[in-house]
Amino acid sequence: MNMNIFSVFLITCFILVFTDCFMVEAGTCKPSGKLRGKKPPPKKCNKEHDSGCCQEGKLYDTYTCSPQVLGHTKATLTLNGFGPGEDGGGRCECDNQYHNDTELIVALSTGWFNKKKRCMNYINIHGNGKTVKAKVVDECDSTMGCDADHDYQPPCDNHIVDASDAVWDALGVYGKQRGEMEIYWSDALLTLWPFIFAFVSSKEL
Repeated sequence: MNMNIFSVFLITCFILVFTDCFMVEAGTCKPSGKLRGKKPPPKKCNKEHDSGCCQEGKLYDTYTCSPQVLGHTKATLTLNGFGPGEDGGGRCECDNQYHNDTELIVALSTGWFNKKKRCMNYINIHGNGKTVKAKVVDECDSTMGCDADHDYQPPCDNHIVDASDAVWDALGVYGKQRGEMEIYWSDALLTLWPFIFAFVSSKEL
């Protein structure tokens, strides 16, 4: 296989991977249904990090999708605990493990989580004038909630990057300033493209 054919093959493979992985994110994202809230049993909803608890009878929107992922995708950064007994609920969806809050890790809304296709991949988070790379380890479920598996919290909004303390530290946001912040994020894999094209160009010289 000569170098030109190899270059075309390499680029085509990357295009196919991205197309397959993210095609469900295209188009307009509208609510997929409603979920009626149930009152949590006593002391069963962990309010750590100002997490909200379900309200009896309230209707919550559910989503199977999230806004389309672009080069820089707008999102709301929230604060989450990934350890046992914390407000994140059970073990992480990607590896069935708990994680330390000192790790640079996130959970993504259901549409962006994309049926585990972003599991253990990295994303770049841009906020507060800084950028940090974090690993996707869990889903912030936008389709279900108000039960023990979800710590009796409502369904996640469809535009959430739920981050560990370490991510907020890296963005230089501390104390009571943490909770919700507008950010932009992108798949860290996209940073491979400049290296691919540089490699291809060097071989064609």
